Amino acid sequence: MKKPLLPTSAIWNMSVGFLGIQAGFALQNANASRILQTLGADTHQLGWFWLVAPITGMLVQPFIGHYSDITWTKLGRRKPYFLVGAIMAAIGLILMPNAALFTAFLPALWVGAGMLMIMDVSFNVAMEPFRALVADKLSTDQRTAGFAIQTVLIGLGAVVGSWLPKILGDWMGISVEASNGGVPDNVIYAFVIGAAILLLAILWTLFTTKEYSPEELSKFTEDENDKFDEHPTNVVAAIINDFGKMPETMKQLGLVQFCSWFALFGMWVYSTPAIAEHIYGLAPNDTTSPDYQTAGNEVGYIFGIYNLVSAIYAFALPAIAKKIGRKYTHGVSLLAGGIGLLSIYIIQDPSMLIYPMIGVGMAWGSILAMPYAMLAGAIPAKKMGIYMGIFNFFITVPQITNGLIGGPFLKNVYGDHAIYALMTSGVFMLVGAIASIYIKDEDDLALKPIKNV
Repeated sequence: MKKPLLPTSAIWNMSVGFLGIQAGFALQNANASRILQTLGADTHQLGWFWLVAPITGMLVQPFIGHYSDITWTKLGRRKPYFLVGAIMAAIGLILMPNAALFTAFLPALWVGAGMLMIMDVSFNVAMEPFRALVADKLSTDQRTAGFAIQTVLIGLGAVVGSWLPKILGDWMGISVEASNGGVPDNVIYAFVIGAAILLLAILWTLFTTKEYSPEELSKFTEDENDKFDEHPTNVVAAIINDFGKMPETMKQLGLVQFCSWFALFGMWVYSTPAIAEHIYGLAPNDTTSPDYQTAGNEVGYIFGIYNLVSAIYAFALPAIAKKIGRKYTHGVSLLAGGIGLLSIYIIQDPSMLIYPMIGVGMAWGSILAMPYAMLAGAIPAKKMGIYMGIFNFFITVPQITNGLIGGPFLKNVYGDHAIYALMTSGVFMLVGAIASIYIKDEDDLALKPIKNV
């Protein structure tokens, strides 16, 4: 029995919460490096602090996926997890830029790193069930559109989060100067507003979306050729068991994901120091100059640009995928992202940075939609949560790899010139584009033959 087609409004409602999550996530991505540097971290140490995100994701998401598969409460199946995650993330957002207030108890840098860890754990608790929720609710016919709509809302939320410090500072007159080596007021207020947006968006989805009960899901999946066993009692055994039975499509997507997320991690961690030095002419690790804060605000602005592009591009993704297939759509998008990152090297005028972000936005829009749409067609519905969680390994491992080697490479190979870390990200994005050609997309094969491109 096929799942019923849902009205477009219902698809939008179920992903509004992701808008809030990404507003907070974008604030972290655009500002965590400069906050940590302000609190005393060196440029080549940044990757080590950012390791918290992928490590917590690797540990948290498979467990959240497993338990959300087998949990049913009055609130629902997935909703309890992203509600708790949102509350925790909001607390982390409020506390991180105020880390200096806790220096009487711990070094400010430790507190900042601790708040980063709290946010990362919380974002992972909230995000994984949202991916599974879309797959739970939508039939194969609507999944590409569902993940595309989710990408639109992710993009819009990220634009809000990325631009908040610049809006508060440049347009509303809130101080952008860092007093006594602290975090500027515009950044502090942006994080507080981001926490409020996160909670309101989560509550929207909570009250507007009804999940299918286990009985309903059983009816929808009873005719599927399900070769997977039921969940073992031991959660670790369940994860290991399902990992060993990973579909071939998931393995192929893993290589593409590795290249994509290695590139994204490098971009998020090193954009501020790279642009501060390469375009604003500052010395490496110069975090006291007013131009450094200007560079940080500029990075937030251009990150908003690529997220805005991803939101717009997401509207076109279903039509493009229908025309040339999802794997080719993803490959073209990653190609654009790689070219965009590499082009930053030849830019000297900060106002020109918006143009590379067009390509990065295309890649980001596709990364948030196409792999999940392809994956959902290759795994059984009753294992959706656990496999979405396991799939996160292909997101976290490349980030951990970059975090471990990025700092030593920056110091010993790149001579503390962070621009070369961005160039490395561009190269990995291009490799991911090539690897995407070899993905076997089960849904595309079932619905229509893919033309050679």
